Amino acid sequence: MSANVQGWQRLIQRVAALGPVARGLARVAPHVDRFVLRLSQNRYTLTSLIAGLPVIALTTTGARSGQLRTVPLVVLEDGHKLILIASNFGQAHHPAWYYNLRAHPVATVQLHGETKQYTAREADGDERDRYWRAAVSLYAGYAAYKERAANRRIPVFVLEPKRAP
Repeated sequence: MSANVQGWQRLIQRVAALGPVARGLARVAPHVDRFVLRLSQNRYTLTSLIAGLPVIALTTTGARSGQLRTVPLVVLEDGHKLILIASNFGQAHHPAWYYNLRAHPVATVQLHGETKQYTAREADGDERDRYWRAAVSLYAGYAAYKERAANRRIPVFVLEPKRAP
């Protein structure tokens, strides 16, 4: 569940976790990452190239609108499972995709140039704690996000490949 990250990428990760930088990234990074994803045929994002973090394109169904919404997200891979952290850059509220997955747990994921359907569920207990520790090990910024989002517990989602009916 770990990425092969260079020293300069760890420095970029530390800077990205700083409050003012994270707030700016929350507004800009998803747009830039979507653009780079399209250019690279769903293989890379700016975040993956510069910070060395693995990123997926998650497509959910809007909780209220019913429209498809795609967002690039840092991911942890655990065998066939994908782990997502709903940190929202440490903001006081959950990200929109959190509510979308709660309302419609079937999602499409683009990873390593492949597109697959997954079913999402929120992790809890020991499983959540184990994945949270793995996430902080991958990207120490999650610890800073947890401090800034002190009024809420940051959810952890487990996505498993959707089984054929």
